[in-house]
Amino acid sequence: MRNHLRNQEIQLDGTDRKLIELLYENARTPIAELARAVGMTAPSVNERLKRLEDNGVIDGYRIEVNPVALGYSLMSIVRMRQHPGKHKQLEALINSIPEFVECDKVTGDDCYIARLYLKNISDLDPILDRVAEIADTSTAIVKSTPIKRRLLV
Repeated sequence: MRNHLRNQEIQLDGTDRKLIELLYENARTPIAELARAVGMTAPSVNERLKRLEDNGVIDGYRIEVNPVALGYSLMSIVRMRQHPGKHKQLEALINSIPEFVECDKVTGDDCYIARLYLKNISDLDPILDRVAEIADTSTAIVKSTPIKRRLLV
């Protein structure tokens, strides 16, 4: 991971945005192809990408794995509120359960909101039973995702 954003807003021009969009769609796009798409030379594109990385705009290059292809056909959202004095224990437990793929610490009535992938519904209760020892939970099964994580530029 590169430097985190400084306390200043980074100004992106149209070329920066186009490069980010292309890489967001396919992080493995060759530099030469990116250069052709934005009408620049490969060294110039490399320089721009390095600047975007150094300024923390591009934080990494990732792949996206399809959970269904791995047999995880269900996703649920689990809201959790830890029992008094169990904050660190709950966070450690969430981290130790691989089916939790994403978790946010939030304000409000709940302390954590997490995404959990399951191969079948019978896998849910054993996980929730472990969490219930140190937190109250509220769980919803995701029917569909009309808006997947999208690009913010």
